[in-house]
Amino acid sequence: MKKTTPRPVISAEKAVSYIHDGMSVMIGGFNYGGIPYTLVDALAENGTKDLYLIANDTAYANDEYPEGIGHGKLIVNGQVRKATASHVGLNRETGRLFNEGKLDLDLVPQGTFAERIRCGGFGLGGFLSPTGVGTIYEEGKQMIVVSDKRYIIELPLKADVALIRAYKADTCGNLVYIGTNRNFNPLMAAAADLVFAEVDEIVEPGELDPDCIVTPGILVDALVLKGDSYYASRT
Repeated sequence: MKKTTPRPVISAEKAVSYIHDGMSVMIGGFNYGGIPYTLVDALAENGTKDLYLIANDTAYANDEYPEGIGHGKLIVNGQVRKATASHVGLNRETGRLFNEGKLDLDLVPQGTFAERIRCGGFGLGGFLSPTGVGTIYEEGKQMIVVSDKRYIIELPLKADVALIRAYKADTCGNLVYIGTNRNFNPLMAAAADLVFAEVDEIVEPGELDPDCIVTPGILVDALVLKGDSYYASRT
């Protein structure tokens, strides 16, 4: 898609039609907050498979919600072949599929996870981290010694598509966030080839306080208005 001004406003179904089998997808949010539920539900409904999911966690699936919540649905549906995340314990299906050899799981410390996405978005080749040195986490990773101290070389994370959640946008795609909407969403907006932003409201240029704009419109390909699902209406 060509980045134009103003940004197109499309349906969630149209947005996820750009996501094909085998693609890498970043999904913003932390726990319940900041997840683009309207977009994720559409992706789950679309049935796209063999996805590489990059998200802070794998959301929820439990006795109360066996079908999953948020991108937990993608795990339950078997649409994900690999996940990179910092926490998966609230989705029992993630552990089950991993233990059965049906899901490739890459667990990353949360700060490292965020910084790897930032590196991907800013065109950096990676960074040196002491987190995990001397533990099982360093196995298979590149190491370097600087001033007699060992570091893990952490590589950038990028994706084909990012599904993000913001509070409000103007027609040019500039985004402002509120509360937990800001968890990982701004980072992911810079680290994907295609970015779809789910928002509560779209206003005219000049109606957003410039000091409050976090994600510039040049990073956003299209806007999707939030749906009326239970969770979308509360985040």
